[in-house]
Amino acid sequence: MTLQGMDNVGIVVDDLDAAVAFFAELGLELEGKAEVSGPFADQSVGLDGVRCAIAMMRAPDGSGRLELAQYLNPAALPATPENPPHNIVGMHRVMFRVEGIEDVVERLRAHGGELVGEIAVYEDTIRLCYLRGPAGTFVGLADYGRTSS
Repeated sequence: MTLQGMDNVGIVVDDLDAAVAFFAELGLELEGKAEVSGPFADQSVGLDGVRCAIAMMRAPDGSGRLELAQYLNPAALPATPENPPHNIVGMHRVMFRVEGIEDVVERLRAHGGELVGEIAVYEDTIRLCYLRGPAGTFVGLADYGRTSS
């Protein structure tokens, strides 16, 4: 058997509608929403009595999908520490290619996105930054466009 591809990245959120709005503003397209429960859900995540609202979003070029999940039962546990720094072992981040990184950052700020550091330039080839997005998730933005004025 060989790996056939990556299906999706999952993020547990505390407000599904707000998370969908954030990632839609970034440019992901909503494939659909559903509620998951029953033995399959319990068995696959190792919890009992799972009831979870999910939204599946896809990149416009079809390169990947993001599954947003809001646990209705059992209740989601808060991340500790709250708003952890980027160097926590196992920390998750999702990176997206964008055009016009400054504009994207401003649009995401209107949906609660918080710039972690600043927009940095790497070897005059890429502009890169991290925002704290829904549920404190690190969202990386990479702009491969022109970096110098």
